[in-house]
Amino acid sequence: MSLPEDEAQPGTMAPVEHALRLAEALIFASDRPVPLDRLQSFLPDGLRAEAVLTLLTARYAGRGVELAEVGGGYAFRTAPDLAPMLTKVVEVPRRLPRAAMEALAIIAYHQPVTRTEIEEIRGASLAQSTLEVLLENGLIAPRGRKEVPGRPVLWGSTPRFLEQFGLRALTDLPRRDELLAAEATPQPPPPA
Repeated sequence: MSLPEDEAQPGTMAPVEHALRLAEALIFASDRPVPLDRLQSFLPDGLRAEAVLTLLTARYAGRGVELAEVGGGYAFRTAPDLAPMLTKVVEVPRRLPRAAMEALAIIAYHQPVTRTEIEEIRGASLAQSTLEVLLENGLIAPRGRKEVPGRPVLWGSTPRFLEQFGLRALTDLPRRDELLAAEATPQPPPPA
C-alpha cells in the first residue's frame, strides 16, 4: 500500500503541504501576529504567503481555534462561538482604569497626539501614571516629538493595541457616527 505523495516522508512532502505546516508552526510559536512579509520570508520561491494563509484559514474553519487577521498579521484565536464559554476558564487580563481607556481612545482616533492635546480633548488632566499603564501594557508608544516649543512627545497606538482589540488596522475602528448611533440605541435589560 503506497502513501499519497504529500504524506510519504517529511523530505518528500509536497511543497504546499510543507508550506502549510511551516506557516502553522510559525503562527503558533509567535507571541505576536505574524505579518505577511515575515511568513513570505520562510516560504520557498513560487509560493505566496496570501495563498498559504487562505488554505490554512480554510483548514481551521469551524474548529476550536481559527486563523484570524489581527494587528497587521495573522494569529490563532479561539473560535468566536466558543469564546464566551471560556471566559470562566481563562484568566481575564486586568481591566484598564477609565482614564486610561479614555486616553487610549483619544490616541487611537487622533494619533499622533501630545499629552496636552489628550487633556484638551478629555477636558481633564492626564496623570503620568495613566500614560505609564498604557506604555507598560504595550498599547501606546512614542511617535517622535511635535515641532513646537518644548517639543512634547507624540503618542500613537501599537500593533499590540490592534491585537488586544481584535482589529486588523486602525481603519477598523468604529466611525464617530456609528458610536453615537450605538449610544443612542436603547440597550435591552440584562437577563434575570
